Amino acid sequence: MNDENRKDSLEEFEEDVTEYIGKDENSKSLALPQQVMPQRMYILPVSNRPFFPAQVQPVMVNQDPWQETLKRVGETDHRVLGICFVENPEAENGIPESEDLETMGCAVRVHQAQNESGKVQFIAQGLQRFRIVQWLRRRPPYLVEVEYPQEPEEPADELKAYTLAIISAIKELLRTNPLYGEEVKQYLSRFGPDDSSPLADFGASMTSAPGRELQDVLDTVPLLRRMEKVLLLMRKEQEVARLQSEINEEVNEKVQKHQREFFLREQLKVIQRELGIAKDDKTADVERFEERMAKLNPPEAVQERFKDEIQKLQVLEQGSPEYGVTRNYLDWITQVPWGVHSQDHFDLAEARKILDRDHDGLDDVKDRIIEFLAEGTFKGEVSGSILLLVGPPGVGKTSIGHSVADALGREFYRFSVGGMRDEAEIKGHRRTYIGAMPGKFVQALKDSKVANPVIMLDEIDKIGSSYQGDPASALLETLDPEQNREFLDHYLDVRMDLSKVLFICTANQLDTIPRPLLDRMDVIRLSGYIGEEKLAIAKHYLVPRLLKRAGLLKKQLNISDAAIRQVIEGYAREAGVRNLEKLLHKIIRKGIVKLLENPDKPVKVGVADLQDYLGQPAFRKEKSMKGTGVVTGLAWTAMGGATLSIEASRIHSSQRGFKLTGQLGDVMKESAEIAYSFVSSNLKRFKGDPTFFDKSFVHLHVPEGATPKDGPSAGITMATALLSIARKEAPQQNLAMTGELTLTGQVLPVGGIREKVIAARRQKINNLILPEANRGDYEELPDYLKEGISVNFAKHYNDVFQVCFGNKPKQGSSVH
Repeated sequence: MNDENRKDSLEEFEEDVTEYIGKDENSKSLALPQQVMPQRMYILPVSNRPFFPAQVQPVMVNQDPWQETLKRVGETDHRVLGICFVENPEAENGIPESEDLETMGCAVRVHQAQNESGKVQFIAQGLQRFRIVQWLRRRPPYLVEVEYPQEPEEPADELKAYTLAIISAIKELLRTNPLYGEEVKQYLSRFGPDDSSPLADFGASMTSAPGRELQDVLDTVPLLRRMEKVLLLMRKEQEVARLQSEINEEVNEKVQKHQREFFLREQLKVIQRELGIAKDDKTADVERFEERMAKLNPPEAVQERFKDEIQKLQVLEQGSPEYGVTRNYLDWITQVPWGVHSQDHFDLAEARKILDRDHDGLDDVKDRIIEFLAEGTFKGEVSGSILLLVGPPGVGKTSIGHSVADALGREFYRFSVGGMRDEAEIKGHRRTYIGAMPGKFVQALKDSKVANPVIMLDEIDKIGSSYQGDPASALLETLDPEQNREFLDHYLDVRMDLSKVLFICTANQLDTIPRPLLDRMDVIRLSGYIGEEKLAIAKHYLVPRLLKRAGLLKKQLNISDAAIRQVIEGYAREAGVRNLEKLLHKIIRKGIVKLLENPDKPVKVGVADLQDYLGQPAFRKEKSMKGTGVVTGLAWTAMGGATLSIEASRIHSSQRGFKLTGQLGDVMKESAEIAYSFVSSNLKRFKGDPTFFDKSFVHLHVPEGATPKDGPSAGITMATALLSIARKEAPQQNLAMTGELTLTGQVLPVGGIREKVIAARRQKINNLILPEANRGDYEELPDYLKEGISVNFAKHYNDVFQVCFGNKPKQGSSVH
């Protein structure tokens, strides 16, 4: 084809296409003259994508090791180089093995080779396919012997159809991506639209297909098969281009829409401001804050601060950082319910009904709360007292707070202070800090929208402290009825009246609560539940609630009372009912599985079915430890009451000695030493061998050594165990005791009488020894706890001895 007939624009290309379609199939354009191609040539590997005969593109390679290859090609007359595709270029020193190179490649003529920054760049003009016949040199510079495959004759009609399809695909790609126009110009400068073979290769080179798929096109010599593959690649390219175009259009449409809305909104603001029918954002903020404050009844100091901040907001620019700080402050101070109080419901009968509705048992706790509400009824307001509910986990401390709020008709707000280490959580951050916020109490008032809600502080015994401050100390001002009338939050920096708020705190134990904080609270103790109470709670609350959550009717799944009782005694002996609820939930879940398998058959769970639902019982009926030197004591823990067996044994009689085991704390170790000294010095009075301990090595052990044990309540228990081995006589059976002992034999009072009595009932121990000083604590227990229990009160260890061994000690002074 002559130079004057070459096309250099897309419009001319389309004209040629039209002309080509109108040609008679027997008329052919003049072909380019056959070029003389070398039979031996040097090879250059490329890794990104194969090179096609229809391409003219720059190629850049590293000088090392390919500069020598290009130098030798430049010394040839034909200046022809073979380019082969290699799929894995990551070989040693960046040089692929000859076996990794594809057999089919493209012969190119090298133009304008030049070195620059460690690279060699040249323009490659694609000429013809070749196939490697024989390797003459397998290390760079690669040298091979090649052949040039000839395309077989193809039917003209099919060839024409495929050619038109490829031309149509190229035109479609040109519409979606104008950058392809330059490539079309390069192609038209060398070929025409009737050159089917280079047209197919050119179509493949326009796509972004992976190198392996393009190499498959290069490997295909028959033209029709090659054009089929090229059309498939171009269809994929068209789909990708179409999706990309749709995404671009959608993004542009959204951007234009937002820009249009922005300009219209700005124009509307200007027009409204000119007409005086609208205000700017700053004026709107000021009016909104003033409208909020007008609905409240703030103190004078708060009103003055509000006016100052409003004036500051009006003179600040909206883009100023101080504007945002001031606006946030005004937003908070106008959402605190200054002077807004809810009306209390002082109806003791209704309060009793609500407490009985929400809780079984806990009669003493309910009475204490009714007394608290009665006092408020008498004086017309509930204030000035901070309640602290103390008890084991799962006994209903948090739910009692909800019930008190319902009984009073107040809003309820709860937050946990467990693990809190930053005092700013209580008193707020100062406004100078970025991201400053008020404390929890300001947020509680904002959320509850009244100045007298019920605020529950959960887990107050687990509050922490760190370098950031001591939250427990920050609570002192909040929980002191004499100080919280003028509570100061660091963020608001104005005085607030928290005296109308009813604070209810919860804790598992008192030991970790700071004494100044504890001194400000009115302590109400919640003990654990006995089996009968747990059964009532499960029947009235737990099972109905779990069935409702699961969407079941009682007739679909029924758990018998005997089965619930067995769950309580065999699987859930803890003081609370949280674990009991988990086990009942497990039974219901497994019951639902059976219902789904057989919907028409209701599920009934009895005692015999429990092992299928819950496995083997965690607790079995245990025989209390009996024998000489074994005594059962009563102990209190944060989880409730517990029985504690104490064992004493004579190891040998070669020397005097005393050994303690069982992971005992310092207090229990002291109790053991006192008991040992007391029994040793008074052994004759208690009808034992006075020389027994002089020649005996005694070991005192408290079982379950992995559990830490401490507390002043096991003195008489240890003394009885030591006395038992000295007298070689077992104490009375079915007997448990608690009380501290002095060196002179006085029995001192202990705490946790209710929990210890519950623990004894749980173990079916009916005979107890308690200190005389705890008689009042025992008398205050509900009758159902005292039913069937025989209690012996002891002032001196003589009383304990008489109960345990059935006779009185000898009269006389102690033997030292």
